[in-house]
Amino acid sequence: MASSSLHPPSPARPGLLLGVGVGPGDPQLLTLQALSALREADRVVAPTTAPDSEGRAESVVRQALPDLAVDRIPFSMTSDDTPEGAAARADSHQGAADRLVGWLDAGETVAFVTLGDPNVYSTFPSVAATLLDRRPGTRVETLPGICAFQALASATGTVLLDGTETLALVTALDGTAPVKEALSDPSRAVVVYKGGRHLPEIAALLADQDRLEGAVVGELLGLPGQTLRPVAEAAGEPASYLATVIVPPAPRRLQP
Repeated sequence: MASSSLHPPSPARPGLLLGVGVGPGDPQLLTLQALSALREADRVVAPTTAPDSEGRAESVVRQALPDLAVDRIPFSMTSDDTPEGAAARADSHQGAADRLVGWLDAGETVAFVTLGDPNVYSTFPSVAATLLDRRPGTRVETLPGICAFQALASATGTVLLDGTETLALVTALDGTAPVKEALSDPSRAVVVYKGGRHLPEIAALLADQDRLEGAVVGELLGLPGQTLRPVAEAAGEPASYLATVIVPPAPRRLQP
């Protein structure tokens, strides 16, 4: 039986798509495992908004490995909460798969670099899913990276969790409703990603629920222009897209 044109036979040496987390921005936070994988990969690719623009993940990699060759893959960064935005993002994922398929069919190991961790609010899973729709047998693996909230906790001396405390990691990309829900349990630590433009509303929520004390916000962690501030001091104006908020559990304030 002839093989389907959509799923040609696998090469003798199957390719590997490897999602590599490069941390929040500081090249010193790249893991030894990530550095080794990037050096050994047949090809390193990085997401970008335009072919002539260096993306943030590529910037981290170039600081650590200046001579490494990096192929850029353009992605739409528009919000997918409208039909137009969703279509643009889907098209960019299909375009990425178009390029990846050729390299993987040739048996290459392709390292796809992404800020933070490839399994936490990353472009990588969507790209991998699109690729697997075309090549179900493709090997896909990930290497973990340090997350922005971990770097922020360290830089501000914030104990994120202790004992039996729990954590909620949410985004405020589409508004503050997920933040409000996460704050409903005062014993829960809350981390907020992608909520920079809603920082004044987030600060107001924290004040209403007596959670403002100890809350911190970091912008551009490990990148030029990094700022670290209490949320109470930053509440007057929106922050950048790459802003991270940590709200520690409330009960700690009551302990002697």
